[in-house]
Amino acid sequence: MGSIGIILRRPPYGTVDAPEAIRHALGGIIEDMAVKLILVDGGVNAAKKGQDTSNTEYSSIESGIKDCIDMGADVYADKTSIKDEHLENDDIIDGVIIANSSEIAEIINESDTTMIF
Repeated sequence: MGSIGIILRRPPYGTVDAPEAIRHALGGIIEDMAVKLILVDGGVNAAKKGQDTSNTEYSSIESGIKDCIDMGADVYADKTSIKDEHLENDDIIDGVIIANSSEIAEIINESDTTMIF
């Protein structure tokens, strides 16, 4: 079993990056890989609780993040990025691990493969 670190840097809506990162994370889980989904910069917004997409053309990324957690992926949100995006720790989906930059660097270093979205 290999491991993969998937880094999401872009906000969850407006590009295909967030859905593709989640799709690859779920695919890795299905292939019995150890999956670490790492949310940094605008990507931390993907872990925001209560995303309302009802008046948009987008599907909720929140449910995809929860699926990743439920299926066994470790999902991390960068502590500094949360602050920079004007979020609070309480705004983050339960099960998402809030990590500092050195912890995230170690997770990436330990991954066999890294993908960036």
